[in-house]
Amino acid sequence: MNVPRLVIAAPSSGSGKTTVATGLMAAFAERGLAVSPHKAGPDYIDPGYHALATGRPGRNLDAFMCGPELVGPLFAHGSAGCDLAVVEGVMGLYDGAAGRGELASTAQVAKLLRAPVVLVVDASSQSRSVAALVHGFASFDPQVRLGGVILNKVGSDRHEVMLREALEEAGMPVLGVMRRAPQVATPSRHLGLVPVAERRSDALAAVAALAEQVRQGCDLEALLALARTAPPLDCAAWSPEGAPAGAPPEPVGGRPVVAVAGGAAFTFSYAEHAELLQAAGAEVVTFDPLRDEALPDGTAGLVIGGGFPEVYAPELSANEPLRAAVADFAAAGGPVAAECAGLLYLARSLDGKPMCGVLDADARMSERLTLGYREAVAVSDSALAAAGTRLRGHEFHRTVIEPGAGTVPAWGFTHPERRVEGFVRQGVHASYLHTHWAAQPSVARRFAEAAAAHR
Repeated sequence: MNVPRLVIAAPSSGSGKTTVATGLMAAFAERGLAVSPHKAGPDYIDPGYHALATGRPGRNLDAFMCGPELVGPLFAHGSAGCDLAVVEGVMGLYDGAAGRGELASTAQVAKLLRAPVVLVVDASSQSRSVAALVHGFASFDPQVRLGGVILNKVGSDRHEVMLREALEEAGMPVLGVMRRAPQVATPSRHLGLVPVAERRSDALAAVAALAEQVRQGCDLEALLALARTAPPLDCAAWSPEGAPAGAPPEPVGGRPVVAVAGGAAFTFSYAEHAELLQAAGAEVVTFDPLRDEALPDGTAGLVIGGGFPEVYAPELSANEPLRAAVADFAAAGGPVAAECAGLLYLARSLDGKPMCGVLDADARMSERLTLGYREAVAVSDSALAAAGTRLRGHEFHRTVIEPGAGTVPAWGFTHPERRVEGFVRQGVHASYLHTHWAAQPSVARRFAEAAAAHR
């Protein structure tokens, strides 16, 4: 495959990657190009803005959770039939999994995709020194092809001239200059930007404003020409139908319904999860625990992913009919896969507000941010994973649950620390660990089979 592509990186977080990447996606989409949006790393929130900018699912490329070997195939799957792909990096260009060298860094993703990199530099407190900074990033790893720079937070015409002169001496093309301006309204809170699902109309306006900033400040023709220099990728596209070892036979009685929590409180999900469930024979139906008072008709499996239930605890608690329905479904042995926010929703309480009471545990907000990659092994058999199944995942929360593990834990963490975590009870598998099922498609097949059997 040979989709033109760019990786948008930066020397560090806070330089303006999301502004530039989302603005570029929207600006090119407005030109009529089919733009494929991607995000390096595990982040769920930025891909929501990417999807709004392009009209296509935002997809993650995480070399830690999925393995370097899947980065190219997952990219090819997401970008099939597109005119351009834009990949937003994570943290600084060379920052990756702690203690693992380049693993899961933006630089590694760029090399795996053979994609040129555009470096977004916050130039607000420098002039000629920008050349030394960019030279260091360009020369640190000769296999990373730095194709140009976008200068962000430039103060004046004179400041721009000094920056351009310095970069011209260094032989580095300037592909855009973004002036200091009030930030586009993309509000943040304890885990980053507020997700699109919570502010859709405002988010649409914000994305349009980002596109306008990029159109005014960036050389779109030069950026597109750079993207077209990316050589062909020699890999087959990942396929949800092929991943679970072939499509299963149609279950007797038709496809089991797997209900997936959505809405403003449960916004964290990877597009591949629903695709894998469908390929494994399930019918995926989304419901909103803030609004719906019953599970979808015929629900035979329940997936409750990540999000911000702590922000909506009063509203979730007030929806007593749905809380009772979830508790009844779990008590009947129905298969339930809950990650992070889903874990909190299944607890007895969250910040003192009654939740579903499926788990003998209570959750609350904490001052401490828990963040990082994990290596895990399934402690026992469950609807999601057979005992001994190994997965890599990611924790990202500012809550705690007590106790942190049930009598039968979900996972045993082997790195970076050894501990058990989560709950397995009847058909329920609940944990803080976010996982990417493309790395272990057997979990989707196992869950769909459990749903079919329960029905």
